[in-house]
Amino acid sequence: MSSIKDVARLAGVSISTVSRVLNNSCPVNEDKRLRVQKAARDLGYFPNPAARSLLLRKTGMLGVVVPFATGEFFSDFLSGVDQTASDNDYFLLISISHRSDADLQTAVINLHRRVDGLIVWAPEMPATEVTSLVGESTRIVFVNSLHPAKGNDLIDFDNHGGMHAVASHLLGLGHRDIAFIKGPPRAADSSARLDGYRSALADHGIAARPEFELAGDYTVEAGYDLVPEILSMSPLPTAIMAPNDQCAVGVLRGLDQAGVSVPEQMSVTGFDDVPSSRFITPALTTAHVPVREMGELAIQTIVDRIGGRENDAEEVLAVDVVVRRSSAPPRLSTVAL
Repeated sequence: MSSIKDVARLAGVSISTVSRVLNNSCPVNEDKRLRVQKAARDLGYFPNPAARSLLLRKTGMLGVVVPFATGEFFSDFLSGVDQTASDNDYFLLISISHRSDADLQTAVINLHRRVDGLIVWAPEMPATEVTSLVGESTRIVFVNSLHPAKGNDLIDFDNHGGMHAVASHLLGLGHRDIAFIKGPPRAADSSARLDGYRSALADHGIAARPEFELAGDYTVEAGYDLVPEILSMSPLPTAIMAPNDQCAVGVLRGLDQAGVSVPEQMSVTGFDDVPSSRFITPALTTAHVPVREMGELAIQTIVDRIGGRENDAEEVLAVDVVVRRSSAPPRLSTVAL
């Protein structure tokens, strides 16, 4: 059965553009409109939102549970969610779980009876635990989550492949002593990124060093606080891989205060490619996560499920390296401390 993503791919447009054309919700230029209509005809994809609303909807609401609503990363995700929900004539109820199990459970329980479907971003809680709170009748799309339960859908991005690519970029520049700051220990995305780093080292014939893997999290403070420990290591790393861009900003600040020049004396990388990563000094080498597209796809996936799709959907979006000024080949000179 074709999906809206298939139509978008065939037409060469975004998912939100397909949604606007098929729902006639916003103006779209003629060329794109014709391409979308032709792709839909070729694939036999003809959703009927009006009939779907009359026959299946109970509330016209969708619930969204996310760890945070602040910061650039989740703002982009929620922007994609909001626009695509609007394009499909749905309103949103958004709950912020703050990564607490208790808060997440409360949010899911409180929302599921008030909405037609749920979008749940829960990297630290297995999907089976979430579904056990609401029963099998509640339609759920999990995002960046642990082990989706049968009968539900998953939208994810390639955490392992993305971090493998970032590490491979540094290894290709000649770095061999690379420190890695780990994310939250229970998070699925964190463990996948660590595995990506380790597998890249293995692919280059380099043994992972436990002392180069530092316990951290996704905050600016974690990156900043770990800089003194990194600078005390022997041998001294020539590059630091942060688990996300926020943590990388803390690393950059800590190195600057220690008088270490980036990338002349040490390279730094992040993960996510939030908009500000282009504008910090030096501009951050990172992995681009298509987070807005994830939001769009999550909503369209739950709408398709509400519309009667029975087969489970699992989409893993590619993550690409974005090379900027914060990474360079290692220098022969050492950092003077």
